[in-house]
Amino acid sequence: MENSSKKIRVLVVDDSALMRKMIPLILKKDPGIEVVGTAVDGIFALKKVEKFRPDVITLDMEMPGMDGLTTLKHIMARFKTPVVVVSSLTTKGARITMQAFELGAMDVVAKPQDAISVHIQEIAEELITKVRAVSRSSTSKLYLPPPPEVPPALKVVKGGRRRRTETVVAIGISTGGPNALAYMLPHIPADFPAALLIVQHMPAGFTEVFASRLNKICKIEVKEANEGDMVLPGRALIAPGGKHLKIKRMRIGTIAVLSTSAPVNGHRPSADVLFESACGQYGHSTVGVIMTGMGQDGAECLGNIQRAGGITIAQDEQSSIVFGMPKVAIEKGHARRVVPLEKMAGAIMAAVPRKGEKEYVAAK
Repeated sequence: MENSSKKIRVLVVDDSALMRKMIPLILKKDPGIEVVGTAVDGIFALKKVEKFRPDVITLDMEMPGMDGLTTLKHIMARFKTPVVVVSSLTTKGARITMQAFELGAMDVVAKPQDAISVHIQEIAEELITKVRAVSRSSTSKLYLPPPPEVPPALKVVKGGRRRRTETVVAIGISTGGPNALAYMLPHIPADFPAALLIVQHMPAGFTEVFASRLNKICKIEVKEANEGDMVLPGRALIAPGGKHLKIKRMRIGTIAVLSTSAPVNGHRPSADVLFESACGQYGHSTVGVIMTGMGQDGAECLGNIQRAGGITIAQDEQSSIVFGMPKVAIEKGHARRVVPLEKMAGAIMAAVPRKGEKEYVAAK
């Protein structure tokens, strides 16, 4: 029987002396977490991973000597230890973090700027929660590497960009999401007849770079949502970090609406906010999808989509990095289908009938 009192053993890797002091202090607030050591760069980190065999590593990306990406490659090759990236809020930091996801990092926390940051408590709670979540995960569930980049010429949507979407696919996803979306979305064809709306729990400043990276490897267009963006077939809009994503149907078509209202389920953006808005505007023509992630965001309002007659899909336990959000949705009876990640794109495509096709009927 598993010993529930066993502490989660964490190694903190950061070249900043302040961070090597602050991060352990944050983690020690949780009695179930033990910081077994710190390291100033990748070379020292690998020695300490070998010595302590931690359950989780928090890893800075921008370090002298052996940098974070090189260190991560060695960690994944030799130890398979779950890694949470602690990254600076810069464009460069975001780009490096996206590369880290491709190499096997499981989640990211924005690096606190100083010990008296007004957001320090929020960051502390996020870091503790994510360390706990990935400690129960296996890197063997990661789908690597991502597919090659798609030539821009293949992104032409048949029928033109101005046609309205008759169906929306709303996706809620969290820990393990960047890797899962990089695997799943490239399987969606350029002429997909519905719009996709995605809430990926990620710090503000990272989602634009994340969307840009996905756009390079997908046949559909992927972009971070801006206020007033058109919701179109063959386009995926990703909610910006720090803002809720809603939609509104108008004469000109459906547009994206952003909000900085209070977090829901501890998140902004929130999948529940997106699901409620999508269902309110599209009713039975909404497809709700809930994927890997900690907590329960999206589980409740997935039920709204189901009750309205829409299709609801959840990722299964075996392929989820963290089986939190999908588990709650499934236990509530709100998921009409439960599928592994490798079949998720197919399930989404089957749920969106093309003109002349019969409506999707869930497989038994």
